[in-house]
Amino acid sequence: MATATKKSKVALQPLGDKVVVERDESLDTTAGGIVLPDSARDKPSRGTVVAVGTGPLLDDGTRGTMQVKKGDRVLFTSYAPEAINVDDQEYLLMSESDILAVIE
Repeated sequence: MATATKKSKVALQPLGDKVVVERDESLDTTAGGIVLPDSARDKPSRGTVVAVGTGPLLDDGTRGTMQVKKGDRVLFTSYAPEAINVDDQEYLLMSESDILAVIE
């Protein structure tokens, strides 16, 4: 289990199978050198795991193990995360099942 935020006074501890992810920065220029305004930038569906929950609750009452850990770079579905702000830093809260892959 890990807590999120870098130098924040608030610590995030996700519950169950939830994961807190810090989204990668979006590109501000195209490959051709065109500068994109904020409204035209795609939000990346990649990021770094900053905190993980205790694991999913199984039918027998025990906790399963999480497949991702703090520091993993992940690819996730763009429709799943809930954006939360902590000390002016945006984080994404999602279920572990919303993570599609670990980037190695």
